[in-house]
Amino acid sequence: MTTIPSSPSAADLSVERSPSPARLTPDQSVYVAGHRGLAGSAVWRALAGRGFDHLVGATSSEVDLRDREATMDFVSAKRPDVMVVAAARVGGILANDTYPAEFLSDNLRIQVNLMDAAREFGVSRLLFLGSSCIYPKFAEQPIKESSLLTGALEPTNDAYAIAKIAGIMQVQSIRKQYGLPYISAMPTNLYGPGDNFDATNSHVMPALIRRFHEAKQAGVDEVTIWGSGTPRREFLHVDDLASALVFLLENYDSPETINVGTGIDVTIRELAETIADVVGWSGRLRFDTSKPDGTPRKLLDVSRLRGMGWAPSVSLRDGVESTYRWFTGNLNTIRVEDGLVGLPTH
Repeated sequence: MTTIPSSPSAADLSVERSPSPARLTPDQSVYVAGHRGLAGSAVWRALAGRGFDHLVGATSSEVDLRDREATMDFVSAKRPDVMVVAAARVGGILANDTYPAEFLSDNLRIQVNLMDAAREFGVSRLLFLGSSCIYPKFAEQPIKESSLLTGALEPTNDAYAIAKIAGIMQVQSIRKQYGLPYISAMPTNLYGPGDNFDATNSHVMPALIRRFHEAKQAGVDEVTIWGSGTPRREFLHVDDLASALVFLLENYDSPETINVGTGIDVTIRELAETIADVVGWSGRLRFDTSKPDGTPRKLLDVSRLRGMGWAPSVSLRDGVESTYRWFTGNLNTIRVEDGLVGLPTH
């Protein structure tokens, strides 16, 4: 059993502050929490491609990150130099709207346990991965980081958003109290290899890829899509996300979260038409307006990250094509969890 020390005294808080971040080196140990998930697996690939051979990961069956004692014991044993918090309970509109209690409770416990363990056991650099749903439903577009907490959230995923906002606050609190250069980043909608392709509980991109593929295979000439098709969404390939996160770990040190995206959005109808064309399905699209649209538009202002010198490299069309190739090449192993139990991003 891990023994957790009592709160620090004022003298403890006067220790020398950590220096600004430096370039990551392959000899460092990096714990990617959520390394089997969409974002975490991309970060793992990016680091492995740069020669990092001290990568640490654990599945949810090996370490349940909702369990504080288990999380503390794991981080204490591994003692990573760097931690990327990409573990979370995730899902689309249906899952978020149906199971808000689990989305709030699971995500709060995961991130609190990981960040407390990181601070306690000497993790010198940490990046917390949030979500663009933290911003108000009717935030001015494109959404600046300063829009946080300026308005009401989208009600279909407000529980998940509140958990992620709490994660940002925890990063800022650790920085303020302990001087550690921990940071947070808010990505836009993600897609790519390793996604969850469940037809009802996944996010819009993988759900449509699967639906159109199955419609093509079955000779179905109509596919129904939730909502009106008019909401606008921005999509970022996970390999671009991983590139951005490594860049931020080496170059960013601020309490304010930072947006990660492309700065380009499309309507859900335009996205569906692009995916259908890539898949080779030429049937009719029917939009079910009795179902919720969610936020009308969610485009991130990425000027701060662009100003630092980073830019995405994968176009939406190219990204959809590569994701569909990955999907068809992994039909026997793709994740189709219902998102109702377990933590599929571990």
